[in-house]
Amino acid sequence: MSKKGVVLLGFILAKFVLQYTLISPEYDLQRDEYLHLDQANHLAWGYISVPPVTSWISVLIAYLGNSVFWVKFFPALFGALTMVVVWKAIESLNGNLAALILGANCLLFSALLRLNILYQPNSLDVLSWTSFYFVIIRYIQTNKPKWLYAAALIFAIGFLNKYNIIFLLLGLFPAVLISEHRKVLLQKHFFFAIILAFLLILPNLIWQLTNDFPVIRHLRQLADTQLIHVNRWDFLKSQLFFFVGALFVILAALYALLFNPVFRKYRFFFFVLVFTLAVFTYFKAKDYYAIGLYPIYIAFGAVYLGNLLREGWKKYLLATAIMLPVLVFIPLSRVFFPNRSPQYIVQNAAPYQKFGLLRWEDGKDHALPQDFADMLGWKSLAEKVDSIATSLPHPEQTLILCDNYGQAGAINYYKKNDQIRANSFNADYINWFDPDMKITDVILVKEMDDEDKERTKEIPLFEKVYLADKRIDPLAREKEISIYVLRGAKIDVQKRIQEEIHEKKKH
Repeated sequence: MSKKGVVLLGFILAKFVLQYTLISPEYDLQRDEYLHLDQANHLAWGYISVPPVTSWISVLIAYLGNSVFWVKFFPALFGALTMVVVWKAIESLNGNLAALILGANCLLFSALLRLNILYQPNSLDVLSWTSFYFVIIRYIQTNKPKWLYAAALIFAIGFLNKYNIIFLLLGLFPAVLISEHRKVLLQKHFFFAIILAFLLILPNLIWQLTNDFPVIRHLRQLADTQLIHVNRWDFLKSQLFFFVGALFVILAALYALLFNPVFRKYRFFFFVLVFTLAVFTYFKAKDYYAIGLYPIYIAFGAVYLGNLLREGWKKYLLATAIMLPVLVFIPLSRVFFPNRSPQYIVQNAAPYQKFGLLRWEDGKDHALPQDFADMLGWKSLAEKVDSIATSLPHPEQTLILCDNYGQAGAINYYKKNDQIRANSFNADYINWFDPDMKITDVILVKEMDDEDKERTKEIPLFEKVYLADKRIDPLAREKEISIYVLRGAKIDVQKRIQEEIHEKKKH
């Protein structure tokens, strides 16, 4: 193995070690992770929450044993591959070993460590953005059509993983249009690549069409409940912190793209950044949606600085530049990661509040960062529900009805009794009810502040109703969850369920 190969392997190993050590075992999985893992049991070409690629990965995780190790492995893998792509981009731009190390360090000690902790589509989304930009660079360098088809394939995978990659095209197209590279838009291979991408994403588009485009309803709900709290100025300020240790490298890249003749043919990438951030800002996107935009600029900046600072006393500046991401990361690692117990965070809230980490999507400050609070209480809830369901005479005929997908997903992930299965009228679970299930008893899993008061109408329609248990955790996102048992249905529960599903889908 070459010297460069050994160095790259070292960075990859460091990436995996950090990902597994920056989260305390006191935390459970996060609510979205449970939903994504459950999608493996309901394969389809689309879901209300995300496109289908996540479900395919979940199938692989299930095959490997469904352990937390493998749940955390894949986001770490996508983060490591993002670093590899940036490494290859630096090599293609004729960067030296110092540039390679600088670029890898900037990627390793960045917000990607936080992003790659959770099993969500975001990690693969960043890899898709970075890979797409890389093949565009390769097309410019070689003018070979194969890179256009590679871009089509990467876009399709990115689209089937997270629709966020559409913003990449919205920022890229006008930048190419005003550049010398706009001639590519008239080439036949460009149109063939578009056709290839369209055919690859077509099954998901058909699924959206046949299901009345649930993505639109999901986006509207997102806008009403979460994006309404997004401040455009705060979005732009947040962009400075994702790669704060590499900010000078990104700024160097923008300077080089504008003024350095070596980078003249890549100048349109400067405007890609401007246009893409403008689109994100206009639509009031969440700040982390734009993370995939930056890794390729680290490649440009690392090459420029690696060449600029390679001789004489300037080597010391380059060494300082390489170490800066590490020095910045060390203090940030104490607050930006769930590597401290919940009790420690509560007792030392000042630094978390200083960085705005205690502010949730509702715009209010809470005891823990939202993602951390969303990793508490799930296993204990599942154990209680599993025990209650198993104690009933016919657990296979017991419907476990939860208020939200987090509860249902956690119960299904941790349950020991294979005869039981939790469901909900929330998110993708609304499509996963078994219409042939015979239901005699119901277990209701309800939040303390549940707003669905209509569901209490079910209670007089059973022979016996009682509060079986509560899961109370003052630091969890759902602080108190009640578990009710409804024995001996006097109604056709299955019919009521189908009516409820029809009503909710209609609205």
